[in-house]
Amino acid sequence: MAGIGLGIGIFGAAGRMGRAIATVAGEAGMTLAGGTERNMDGVLPDTGFPDIGLPLFPDPLALAQASDVLIDFSSPGALVGHLDACIAAGKPIVIGTTGLEPEHHTLIDRAAGQIAILQTGNTSLGVNLLAALVEEAARRLGDDWDIEIVEMHHRHKVDAPSGTALLLGEAAARGRGITLAGHSERGRDGITGARGAGTIGFASLRGGSVAGDHQVILATEGERIEIAHRAENRMIFARGAIKAAAWLKDQNPGRYDMKAVLGL
Repeated sequence: MAGIGLGIGIFGAAGRMGRAIATVAGEAGMTLAGGTERNMDGVLPDTGFPDIGLPLFPDPLALAQASDVLIDFSSPGALVGHLDACIAAGKPIVIGTTGLEPEHHTLIDRAAGQIAILQTGNTSLGVNLLAALVEEAARRLGDDWDIEIVEMHHRHKVDAPSGTALLLGEAAARGRGITLAGHSERGRDGITGARGAGTIGFASLRGGSVAGDHQVILATEGERIEIAHRAENRMIFARGAIKAAAWLKDQNPGRYDMKAVLGL
């Protein structure tokens, strides 16, 4: 894998994705520059991944200064501090944190004027190829084809719809030449009336230990197309994040997504 020797810094190192990224980076021969985690210091304790001795830094800026590229799957509330640290250190950052609000995207756009940023709702290579297929299907089919996005995640996930579902919805909206914000339907309950023509619907399921299932349904009179992706474990997201980090290291300031990594 490209990026051998690349120093990876992980914001939120003790989280599920932080641990997975540390494992994959180590297996790929990359240097683990370190991580940050609230209420912790010293070395990340045993997390179930053997042979990972990841030094923890006292603050985001110290980590950014010690890293070649940063990866962030922590929380929306921490994003401002992480962006400020990367700008101050002049380091690129891959942002996979979900649950971002419009104000977070405004901050990312501003920061991208100074550093390279790759932000995505999902780092899986398969999911991003799926998004390209969804965009193409939506472009070629008329708005008499209804679009529904169904996603399921583990019981601990706190945001809905998932970042991946929104990524797929944005892809469908681009294909249609519309905005997702003005054409999405969520949380149907009670007497809702008929489905709005040209809208993109979302349904969110939560339970068990599901890493991530996503299905896009395009339905019209008499026929239906179903395209799906199922994540069997978090390592697929970690591998994609590492690939994105290796690619981002050599890019000019700007905002990028996984399509650029895949050459789409």
